[in-house]
Amino acid sequence: MPSGSWPFAVVEAGFRRLARLRRAPALHPHGLMCTAEVEVVDGGGGRWGAAWLDTPGRYTATVRLSRAAGLPRRLPDGLGMAVRVARAGGPDRPLDLLLTSSGRGRVMRHVPLPRADALGGPYSSLLAYRVGGRPRVLAAFPRRSGRGPVHGDPRSLRTALAAGPLVFDLRAGAPDGSWRAFAVLTVRTALPDPQDETPDYDVYLHDADGFTPGGTLAAARRAAYRGSRAGRREGSR
Repeated sequence: MPSGSWPFAVVEAGFRRLARLRRAPALHPHGLMCTAEVEVVDGGGGRWGAAWLDTPGRYTATVRLSRAAGLPRRLPDGLGMAVRVARAGGPDRPLDLLLTSSGRGRVMRHVPLPRADALGGPYSSLLAYRVGGRPRVLAAFPRRSGRGPVHGDPRSLRTALAAGPLVFDLRAGAPDGSWRAFAVLTVRTALPDPQDETPDYDVYLHDADGFTPGGTLAAARRAAYRGSRAGRREGSR
């Protein structure tokens, strides 16, 4: 084993074991799959340097909303939002985004925050992407639209979606703390979600030109994704 690679092997083995035992993703094992759409908007500020953001348009998408540890629904938990945008990277090339409940300030946008209310604050990529060659943290900011608290468990989310779509403003955060909108995500309809058919979201396999995850901790995250995918395959045998 090359020098320096053993920590990543440990990460991969740990995620593989956990996913095999759960027969589901190592983290956020239970969630709700939903139909959605992403509309690219002009948030001002000139071109992004990423093809899919520099031309306003509408994309079909799927979204998985989940809780990290599966705690009782009234308790705060790490809330996850996985988004797959069809054809954002080109024909037959989807784009994946993985976001986690977080704060919104220059520091707290990098910190996962447990939350009970699925609409109680933003969901962040935590680590910076490279958007047109510039570091940008991505986040989804919910629009409350007069709604009360929505618990993040699948049953509560399904009930909320039956009353109407959940809408999020997608923004990119610059190092100076400012945010710039780039799209609107509308989550529309809950789908049946057998656990053995949950998609493998992977931001490294599914990116777009000019819109890629940054290098910070990339090796550790890739190892975690590999381990989780392998463990799910083994657990389903």
